[in-house]
Amino acid sequence: MVEMRGSELIFRFPQVHEDAVCRVSFQRTLRIPDDNRSYPLPPGLGRFPLEHVQMHSPRLPAAWSKHGGVLLPMYQSEAMWINFDSETGGRHSQGYPFAIKVAAGKINAISGEAWGDELVEHPQDYVVVPDQPWLDGFCIQKGLIRQFVAMPLGQGYSAEEQLTGEAVMGGLQIIVYPMKKDHYKKLLQKRESMKAPEIYCSMSVVQEPSMGLAPGGLMHQEIYEDRYGFDAWETGCSSRCFVHILNSEQWAAAIGKPAPGQAPTAAEYTDAGLPWFEYYNDQIAHLPGATSLAALDSVAAKGIKLGQTPLKENDPVTPGKVVGCGPKSDEVKDGTW
Repeated sequence: MVEMRGSELIFRFPQVHEDAVCRVSFQRTLRIPDDNRSYPLPPGLGRFPLEHVQMHSPRLPAAWSKHGGVLLPMYQSEAMWINFDSETGGRHSQGYPFAIKVAAGKINAISGEAWGDELVEHPQDYVVVPDQPWLDGFCIQKGLIRQFVAMPLGQGYSAEEQLTGEAVMGGLQIIVYPMKKDHYKKLLQKRESMKAPEIYCSMSVVQEPSMGLAPGGLMHQEIYEDRYGFDAWETGCSSRCFVHILNSEQWAAAIGKPAPGQAPTAAEYTDAGLPWFEYYNDQIAHLPGATSLAALDSVAAKGIKLGQTPLKENDPVTPGKVVGCGPKSDEVKDGTW
């Protein structure tokens, strides 16, 4: 079952376990420069708002209503990251594990393969939560992703168009699988003696195509291997959601209110002396990335090929303050005396 509460998607699996609750939200952020330099993690600037498709279906294309799901507004060339949270609070607050597949225009953001509801073990086509606290883009190689950047469909920028040659689906697709109940019970027993890490750190009708996600600038981010084993996931039990991405004009037409204001540029943020971030967990192996995703043109590179300048304010920046964040443990370690 999937619910939308405020600006979060909540995936619940009470038939598996009362703790099996996963929250997914979509964070506004800086668009990092698309200049083939790699950057640390930009900040979260608050959640994107969400709206139910069925509440606004009279003003939406019929195909969107058929897909169901939710609506999300993004400006052209705006960036986002996806936040995952499976902490339930109380005694088992470390988080119920989930396997989550994320696709853009039905192109898997981890493996680069076409969308399929089933989990794939080799190559791993999903992230594991709570080990993976967030996902900022397409996994192109070990330790590097290309940022999710919104671009209009039909202009050749989206990952979907570059890999399939068509602009059909757009948006984001998410499917969540919970850990099997017996595996979770064994995990809880293990946690009794060793605590798991905690992570810190006037209306009109819409007729234009929706937005798609294109690969943007390079960012340091590890996508972690499944350390629980493929058999740990309840593959016969899942919930999924289609996230339609609307530009600011489409959002106003469909919802009847303006989209949030645009995020600051990377240069404005950096010049203000605000922090960037590095997240690293050396206790879990990292996925190598997908060659098909690595071969995609970034937005800036595709613009050069098309003789266009799709990105404004794309000058390089030098983050002056980078804050480390990552798993923390209550374990007290010995040293050299």
